[in-house]
Amino acid sequence: MTKILLVEDNEMNKDMLSRRLTKKGYEVIFAMDGQEAIDMAQSETPDVILMDMGLPVKDGLQATKEIKENSDTANIPVIALTANAMAEHRQQALDGAVSYTHLTLPTILLV
Repeated sequence: MTKILLVEDNEMNKDMLSRRLTKKGYEVIFAMDGQEAIDMAQSETPDVILMDMGLPVKDGLQATKEIKENSDTANIPVIALTANAMAEHRQQALDGAVSYTHLTLPTILLV
């Protein structure tokens, strides 16, 4: 089963995304802030990370950068989640080593 680390501090978004992913057959684990995401990426070795960009403690860009700099976690794909749909935010996510373009929230997951 594919394990997804969902990094989201908004309870409504977390609930909506986790229900949809679980319904599709994915195992979902959670982190509530950037530092927890870094720690869990190493301890849980997820197959993919869905990373909110606006997080407490460390934001999603900084957390992604640190995940990508660690040889143990560098190959984990990271998909940015953001409520900001502007082109500059997309570019910031890509510049921050996010593996794929960002998904704006709310989003409809078709995975």
